[in-house]
Amino acid sequence: MPWLETNPVLERQHFVQDLDSGHWTMTELCVRYGISRNTGYKWLHRYRQSGTSGLHDQTRAPRSCPHQTPHELVQLILEEHTRYGWGARKILKRLQTTHPDRPWPARSTIFDILLRHDRVRHRRRRRHWKHPGAAPFNTTAPNQIWTVDFKGQFRTRNGIYCYPLTIVDHFSRYLLCCHALPNVCGDGVKPQFIRLFRDCGLPNAIRSDNGAPFASNGIHGLNALNVWWLQLGITHQRITPGQPQQNGAHERMHKTLKARATKPPAANRNIQQRVFNTFRHTYNAIRPHEALDDQTPASRWTPSPRIYPERISPPEYPAHFEIRRVSNAGTFRLHSGQPFLSQALNGEDIGLEEVHDGVWNLIYYNTLLGRFDERTHAITGAPSTRRGC
Repeated sequence: MPWLETNPVLERQHFVQDLDSGHWTMTELCVRYGISRNTGYKWLHRYRQSGTSGLHDQTRAPRSCPHQTPHELVQLILEEHTRYGWGARKILKRLQTTHPDRPWPARSTIFDILLRHDRVRHRRRRRHWKHPGAAPFNTTAPNQIWTVDFKGQFRTRNGIYCYPLTIVDHFSRYLLCCHALPNVCGDGVKPQFIRLFRDCGLPNAIRSDNGAPFASNGIHGLNALNVWWLQLGITHQRITPGQPQQNGAHERMHKTLKARATKPPAANRNIQQRVFNTFRHTYNAIRPHEALDDQTPASRWTPSPRIYPERISPPEYPAHFEIRRVSNAGTFRLHSGQPFLSQALNGEDIGLEEVHDGVWNLIYYNTLLGRFDERTHAITGAPSTRRGC
């Protein structure tokens, strides 16, 4: 599935604006934007010096390169290739024989020169990636974090698309769900979570990417699915847009799933689901996992002690909070205004806590969504999956 993209310059501009609002400390904003304090001060300093233009990435290219291959040698290399059409290895050997007094570059450098001049094609090399999981979290027991994603869609042999929904316990690598869906809509995803929650209990957190149906481009990435998770007391963690390696363990499982269960595809989605069920059993109970010291995921996983409630309890806020109900238009009333919050919270009660004169924390259950300033009618400190969209 495609990854949503974000604009780093716009994110930095929002960060500086939130800091200038005076409602947040540097430490608070750095935590909410997922950066270090050093990085926060760096962009603040550049903004103070150069304005918005200072928020662009600066080139790291050196002003000069003392080790650059001289132009004369580059021409000789290209002439040899034009004359014989050889590769870098043979060209280097030929030039060392005909011009032994010249300091010829390494074979890899000659290959790069040929590549820059469109003389050769780059051979695809296998890269050995590390899969540390999604930094900076760690898990020490099952059901602390479940990771969820859609493996890339493919067609079964009848020409119908199949979208495999996969859910994994991060600690044990236990594949909780591998279900073939006809699309990525939330209407098909939620029943799978209900079944899992009833059978396996509730996790402490769920980590996903920023795509539908797990997140939106609204405030705090809220949509119907993750609002439901918040109501169940489940923290929703989102990886950085465009950084799938932060869910590395899950992506590595997808590689195995693709090789073992989708090539070749089944005749239709029902038969493909049977293949997924067989793969899930083999992956969990038979296949040793290197990250588990060659133990099976089933030997490390246990159900969660947190029971799924069939009826969700309404939020309880402290007595000093102002309680407001979000309208069907996604707005809430505060004094004479009706600022927009999110339509994902339509009909829900939120808590407002005044932290400064005219500045309010917006709380939903135990999640701080942002801060609202009555004077500017702006909500700050609420980075979405795509700011400015």
